[in-house]
Amino acid sequence: MTKELNVGIVGYKFMGRAHSNAWLKAPLFFDLPAKPVLKTACGRQEKSLKEFAEKWGWENIETDWKKLVSSPDIDIVDIALPQNLHYEIALAAAKEGKHIFCEKPLSMNRKQAEEMLRVCEDHKVKHYLNHNYRRTPSVAFAKKMIDDGKVGRIFHWRCAYQQDWIVDPDFPLTWQLRKETAQAGPQWDLNSHAVDLAHYLVGDISTVSCLTTNFIKERPLADETTSGNLSAATLGDQRGEVTVEDAALMMVQFKNGAIGSFEATRFATGRKNGLRFEIYGSKGSILFDMERMNELQYYSLADEEGTQGFRLIQTTETVHPYAGHWWPAGHIIGYEHAFVHAVADFVSAINNDTIIEPNFYDGLKIIEVLEAGIESAGLKKQVVL
Repeated sequence: MTKELNVGIVGYKFMGRAHSNAWLKAPLFFDLPAKPVLKTACGRQEKSLKEFAEKWGWENIETDWKKLVSSPDIDIVDIALPQNLHYEIALAAAKEGKHIFCEKPLSMNRKQAEEMLRVCEDHKVKHYLNHNYRRTPSVAFAKKMIDDGKVGRIFHWRCAYQQDWIVDPDFPLTWQLRKETAQAGPQWDLNSHAVDLAHYLVGDISTVSCLTTNFIKERPLADETTSGNLSAATLGDQRGEVTVEDAALMMVQFKNGAIGSFEATRFATGRKNGLRFEIYGSKGSILFDMERMNELQYYSLADEEGTQGFRLIQTTETVHPYAGHWWPAGHIIGYEHAFVHAVADFVSAINNDTIIEPNFYDGLKIIEVLEAGIESAGLKKQVVL
């Protein structure tokens, strides 16, 4: 009889849907050692929560996350909420012996991250932080190429994460634009992904210099019943202060001697979810664009003189990480598939009692870099980690 792992999810908006799809699809495409069961969905608004649960196949609903976390029939707590809500739920779940699948960024600050990691380790639960871009076939294959020496010694990391959803000055003051609920703007939300990728592909960061700015300082207040959505409604003429940055630029030094840059903005007109990175080394270079997520660009100095140039690698063949679980070569996959890969790896880590990455330790390292960036911008000087 197949072992089952009962999942309880807290949060049912954007990430709740992405996670639910992953829990459903993972056992259909991967031979998992245990079957995830969509046991209980939790949220504050009972009517919309019930609609969500019925649509995605959750067996039960609960409006009190403390009851969900303490329930004896829950094995995994999936935290699909904004970052200001991660800390309390993660601590409670770990103390109840539940494994934790958590959205990024990990926490609001380093102190919270340190305690979340310590409590999870003390209670010996698996903890996963969902920087899902690691689990696209292209990024995972780029990691393999780097580990195999195809790039050589890395000199440069360049990364830009650009969106445009708040260019309109009449876009409302959602939770993402308030320090008390978001901690920071794209430095926290977008650069958390970028820093995770840099740690994964290049190495740990030793120094940070950062510049932040605001383009629009006040916005219409958001209707709280819709403020979790990027299409949130406003409350008429009432306005409030934007208390996080609109854009951030970081320059870093890595411990291995490489240098890097990070651009994170929500004011890149025309960019919906533009995440790109470039890695330049002594033997070659790798370029990635999330909007073309099934592709890598690769340049090799080992190619014959006169024929050198960036080549396209389409990462849809069975030799590429995760790709063999889906469709024949050339049949692309999408954004949601990285969540499925994360669930498959998480379930295997629980069953085999192995470490899964990124986890709360990785999340703590990311928060340290992000905080150093905010500190650097305030002091207008370099910060050493």
